[in-house]
Amino acid sequence: MKKNYKMTICYDGSRYYGWEHQPDRDTIQGKLENVLTRMCGEFIDVLGAGRTDAGVHARGMVANAVFDATDKERGGRERTPDEIRDYMNRYLPDDIAVNEVREASERFHARYNAVGKTYQYVCYAGEVKTIFDRKYVTSLEQMPDVSAMQEAAGYLKGKHDFASFCTNPKMKKSTVRIVDQIDVSTRKGYIYFT
Repeated sequence: MKKNYKMTICYDGSRYYGWEHQPDRDTIQGKLENVLTRMCGEFIDVLGAGRTDAGVHARGMVANAVFDATDKERGGRERTPDEIRDYMNRYLPDDIAVNEVREASERFHARYNAVGKTYQYVCYAGEVKTIFDRKYVTSLEQMPDVSAMQEAAGYLKGKHDFASFCTNPKMKKSTVRIVDQIDVSTRKGYIYFT
């Protein structure tokens, strides 16, 4: 019997062309769909809470998919959510992991039911270049004026129209967004924009 499953996923997007399925390109959605299709024996469409661009990482991307989790090789027994998670993690590449799988209501949709998103950008302006996290931070030549940035961040809070940031001048969807919280902090040469 087909059920709707909610998945919480993390990934290092360094070698992917973003979330959304693209022909002849490695994407996060494509990798997830390939593994679920292998498990179920038919194409499974995975819906994400949003799309990430090429090279972007996620710690808690929510997605959902509707499929029959029957394990035909084990006498038709239905896989538990943990067994689905374990199967996916066994066949996904090392830079994608499914942290949790849960049954969801029929009406649950990862994108339409999302209540918010948190983004974090990290820069580094230390005296010695960073080695182990260089793929995940932007290196700066000098420390910017963080107190001025914190003051400017206050102006971004609230409801604003971000149409001027949109590359598509004929955008039909609303470009109005609400910034609930914005924080600029530093620690040991790192600057965190959350």
